[in-house]
Amino acid sequence: MVALAVGGMAVAVLAVQPAETGQDRPEDAPLALALRPALAAGAVPVIAVLALNEGTETTDFLVPHAVLRQAGVGRVEAVAPRAGPVVLMPALQVEVARSFAAFDAAYPEGADIVVVPALHTDDDPLVLAWLRAQATKGAVVVGICAGARVLGQAGLLDGRRFTGHWYDRSTLLRRHAGAVHVPGRRYVADGPIVTTTGGSASLPVSLAIVEALAGAGRARVVAAELGLPSWGDAHRSGLFGLGAAHLWTLSVNTVLFWRHERVDIPVAELGDDVALAWAADAWSRTYRSRAQAVHAGASSVQLRSGLVLRTVPPDAAAVPVLLDAAVRPACVLDHSLRAIGQRYGAATRRWVATQLEYDDEGPAGACPDAQGGLL
Repeated sequence: MVALAVGGMAVAVLAVQPAETGQDRPEDAPLALALRPALAAGAVPVIAVLALNEGTETTDFLVPHAVLRQAGVGRVEAVAPRAGPVVLMPALQVEVARSFAAFDAAYPEGADIVVVPALHTDDDPLVLAWLRAQATKGAVVVGICAGARVLGQAGLLDGRRFTGHWYDRSTLLRRHAGAVHVPGRRYVADGPIVTTTGGSASLPVSLAIVEALAGAGRARVVAAELGLPSWGDAHRSGLFGLGAAHLWTLSVNTVLFWRHERVDIPVAELGDDVALAWAADAWSRTYRSRAQAVHAGASSVQLRSGLVLRTVPPDAAAVPVLLDAAVRPACVLDHSLRAIGQRYGAATRRWVATQLEYDDEGPAGACPDAQGGLL
């Protein structure tokens, strides 16, 4: 385990990229520098990306795992209570090779960073015990989206500044004494605890971690490969909520069950995790469709990150969604939302974007051929 200056590390994750307003926060700069001495000795950080076998949010898990492995910033390990299959929500299934016990045997000093996605249940006793143990050993804990609920159940949010998915805000404030919600930020650090807004924040916060660990140059290279122009923390929090229009869309799409569709996403060996995550997650949030990863000749493939993805045979009646290799991974969400809007209407597109807390009305940025979007 790297002897991290924990408070410095957590703030470094937050401070490495100025807010998109262009206003620097000079008070963060000295804290961002605190990580450098810890890494100067050449030790390699250990980063655990946690999953719950019974259910783990698709994008929250796949994106940080893939980006941090692609960046080569440390030993990145997917870990779950049990080795074996992990059901992803709302779509896909992967194999995780390391159990909690195996991770603890390999890294008795613990992880330097633990990434916690939204989980099917936020109070799994094995998860909470393991997470508390990692925090006690000095890990920086990063809660993606509703992963903040898991951090809270582990006792890590009391008295902290935090953000989280818009739907969880009141619950987190009610549960955790002295906790303070911070609006307008996609990711927030308070000491060794980092939280993010909805699932679309998984990509920018992953790049922020890359920059904190490996510097701005490496982060820019990885961002360019992904097609992400910026990973700042500015966020238009006021755009997101469960209004009457979204409730109507949800209800209508659910009730019209005879119009529900299966979406097939063909995958191949060494396919891109990030692109697949965006497409499968978005198409499975319409309440009209559910995505499957399909392969005609194999029951599983290995993704670019090294994860094993379980597949099913194609269905001739399914709606095919092809991942265009010419579309950079960060742009796949924009392209998916555009296609969802064309097939199911603008209201469904907006509902999917709201669930992922994604500003799909923002500038197109690196995706000029899509309809817009602001990661």
